Amino acid sequence: MESEEIDMTEFDTRLVHGRSQHDNQTGAVNVPIYNSSTFIFPKVDAKVTWDYARSGNPTRNYLEDQLAALENGAKGFAFSSGLAAIHAVLGIFSPGDHIVIGNTIYGGTFRLINQFFKRWDLKVTPVDTQDLAAVENAIQPTTKAIYFETVANPLLKVTSVKAISKIAKRHGLLTIVDNTFLTPYLQQPLDLGADIVVHSATKYLGGHSDVVAGIAVAKDQAIADRIYFNQNGIGSVLSPADSNLIRRGIQTLAVRLDRHVSNAAKIVNFLQSRPEIAKVYYPGIAGTKDYEIATAELKGYGGIISFELQKGFDAIKFVENLNLIQLAVSLGAVESLIELPYKMTHAELSPQEQLKAGITHQLVRLSVGIEDPKDLIGDLTQSLDRLSEPVSEVTD
Repeated sequence: MESEEIDMTEFDTRLVHGRSQHDNQTGAVNVPIYNSSTFIFPKVDAKVTWDYARSGNPTRNYLEDQLAALENGAKGFAFSSGLAAIHAVLGIFSPGDHIVIGNTIYGGTFRLINQFFKRWDLKVTPVDTQDLAAVENAIQPTTKAIYFETVANPLLKVTSVKAISKIAKRHGLLTIVDNTFLTPYLQQPLDLGADIVVHSATKYLGGHSDVVAGIAVAKDQAIADRIYFNQNGIGSVLSPADSNLIRRGIQTLAVRLDRHVSNAAKIVNFLQSRPEIAKVYYPGIAGTKDYEIATAELKGYGGIISFELQKGFDAIKFVENLNLIQLAVSLGAVESLIELPYKMTHAELSPQEQLKAGITHQLVRLSVGIEDPKDLIGDLTQSLDRLSEPVSEVTD
């Protein structure tokens, strides 16, 4: 006897239990990994749910349904990377269309917009999305959307989804939010007025540094249909096996993020006590505009911390002398990762563009993992202690 589906209202429950695909009679607790490129038609003219895996796959569809439910959207889409998701979303626009974008975005997004979509004649105007007047002034007759990262990478500047969405709606524009740093556990942008939310699922949604994936969720079906056309037409879909890894990661998202956020708060307090640190960037630090927006619109301040070493201290030496915290790009995994944005994640930007975005040679970005915070602070302490002999800051 088939059991009735339960109406799951609480978020943590929906993380563990996605929507049934009604795909088998085995009683499997988790949706199987369907490693099939094609599916049988019972008759030539049959109306089938699955025909070819690029167009749809039950394992991927489970994940897409789950993300749509977690974001309270009409439809979700799973891609082979976060950039593939952004590509499919920006691909709904036409040559000559104009988009207002945040002036501090991930280096890969910057490259995609300025080296790929520029050839498509998609026009963009970068602005400080905390400056609502600047956003309004950047809107042109050909503007179609406003695109920004809720918590900008790497300086963690927080943008109000509510405020930007109001401006967008007043002008008939779409609001597109990259919410990778927060996930739907800490914020649901579609509920705050956004039309599309994208994630690099490689980060917190996967959470284990073992899969590359991207997610896009549309608020309404009309927009979803346009994104699906690009997903199916371009074909940068997430494989069934990788869809399963993201599904599994999502099940522990709440417990992992609780630890990420808790550890980050402890490390922020530690860094603020060290004389080698010139400035700490974190939305949970009171007295800033970022803190005001984050407190009003987020359910937590996240697990990413950026900070600047005092001038004269060697940032390369600092990150290379860490033992437990690993020197690597990416973020949002169970292990702590550290990097220098000017050399690594944002190397696509010219030195002038880096400085304009506030990315100096002293800036460090730390993705706080779920290790014991005493061990993390101990590792930071020993590396900072070894910076006893300052060197001249590199200025090239």
